[in-house]
Amino acid sequence: MRIRSLGVIDDAVVELSPGFTAVTGETGAGKTMVVTSLGLLLGGRADPALVRIGAKSAVVEGRVSVPADASAAVRAEEAGAELDDGALLISRTVSAEGRSRAHLGGRSVPVGLLSELADDLVAVHGQTDQQGLLKPARQRGALDRYAGDAVAVPLAKYTAAYRRLRAVTVEVEEITTRARERAQEADLLRFGLDEIAGVEPRAGEDVELAAEAERLGHAEALASAATSAHAALAGNPEDPEGVDASTLVAGASRALEAVRSHDPALSALADRLGEIGILLGDVAGELAGYADDLDADPLRLAAVEERRAALTQLTRKYGADIDAVLAWAEEGAARLTELDGDDERLAELTGERDALRAELAGLAQALTEARQEAASRFAAAVTEELASLAMPHARVSIAISCTEVPEGGDGVEVGGRTVAYGPAGVDEVELLLAPHPGAPPRPIAKGASGGELSRVMLAVEVVFAGTDPVPTYLFDEVDAGVGGKAAVEIGRRLARLAKSAQVVVVTHLPQVAAFADRQLLVEKTNDGMVTRSGVQVLEGEDRVRELSRMLAGQEDSETARAHAEELLATARGDG
Repeated sequence: MRIRSLGVIDDAVVELSPGFTAVTGETGAGKTMVVTSLGLLLGGRADPALVRIGAKSAVVEGRVSVPADASAAVRAEEAGAELDDGALLISRTVSAEGRSRAHLGGRSVPVGLLSELADDLVAVHGQTDQQGLLKPARQRGALDRYAGDAVAVPLAKYTAAYRRLRAVTVEVEEITTRARERAQEADLLRFGLDEIAGVEPRAGEDVELAAEAERLGHAEALASAATSAHAALAGNPEDPEGVDASTLVAGASRALEAVRSHDPALSALADRLGEIGILLGDVAGELAGYADDLDADPLRLAAVEERRAALTQLTRKYGADIDAVLAWAEEGAARLTELDGDDERLAELTGERDALRAELAGLAQALTEARQEAASRFAAAVTEELASLAMPHARVSIAISCTEVPEGGDGVEVGGRTVAYGPAGVDEVELLLAPHPGAPPRPIAKGASGGELSRVMLAVEVVFAGTDPVPTYLFDEVDAGVGGKAAVEIGRRLARLAKSAQVVVVTHLPQVAAFADRQLLVEKTNDGMVTRSGVQVLEGEDRVRELSRMLAGQEDSETARAHAEELLATARGDG
């Protein structure tokens, strides 16, 4: 990794061994920045406070070797990244303003993609993880992860059934609690539908009746106008001397007929006069028919107005016009059918809820059995690890229990008992420790001292490491609170783990650092910054001096040097 402008680090290169790398240095020298840098490469939260004061941005670049067929490599290539000679190049930039950018294999990618790849690349275990594992919910998750498909398969089915049960329960409660409101809504719909059905409106009827009412209301004026227009066009029988348009046009047409053969232009005008005469005759005939057919019956007008009043009552309540009223009726009928079906729906949902509870009970039982089987294996594996960490008489066990609910409470029946359930089953999982023979098993948060807790947690992490298919493990001062022989055993165990995976440990213990294949020293310069040369690979005399400092705080102490050389010799002898 190359780290620039991150925390106290100005510019530094961190070269990790394929086996066991120990990162050491004075308190405050910037060892944790190595962990922070790796976290950024793995999609961790970008905190602008990490950017070195005076710098515009912090940059972390890493080169991670991955097999071409590994899931991380496949996912990266799907995102457009390219492998560089079997390695993924990852870059993360954090600006002082808080903006963050990520690059993978030469392509800009969302930071979330780095988080996706993280699970397949590196397992980070630190003091924060230890504290998290003290919580029962995290312990259950850890056990499930250790159990693998034996728990994952029934858990996936259980989770799906649980979600459906929650949804069904919500719907049942909604129908039940809103029964009165829904009944009132149904009554209002029935009243409206009955009112509309009683009137029996037709689509567009209100428009038609409005036009008819307008015509009937002005029948006398319309008849008088039609009669006068007819007389002007076709003549009035009572006034034989009167002049009408038809007579005048006919006279004009006859005048042209006599001479039309002498000029084509005049002939065309004669034709047009003939057409006008025909049109005048048609219009006159229609005016006569209109006047004869016009109904001035006041009874019909009254009937039309009465019908319009009935339609207006509907449009006031249910829509802007009759078409909108009919649309409301159609939607209301569908809604009423839905409301009237509530009783059937409630019975159906209640049956499904009972069936889901029974299904959950069976799946919960299967989960409990799978967890119990995995718990015995997990506890035995952790106990065996503790024997390698200078706790030969300690015993770890896992208590799996459940909480009964009062009669009538919300629970599922498992093993003849009604117990509380949640999205992960009915089990409460707790890691117990008996540190020595005769001691009762107690929760690890209460039954272990600081040093014992660190070793228990390291043992747990090592057991997890055996089940996690990741190539790199980062331990951030998980050896805190440990010293002496226990520290030597921790170093030995980490070195053994490094034979099958890459292990990076940030440590303050010389007993642990001595077992590393490569030791990196992080040290500040006089101005308080870590420069490129501030992260060194220690070899030979330099490594002895650093181990001496870690042992006694004095690089030149002969006693410390002898002890450091002895530690290195012990580690090499184990290797």
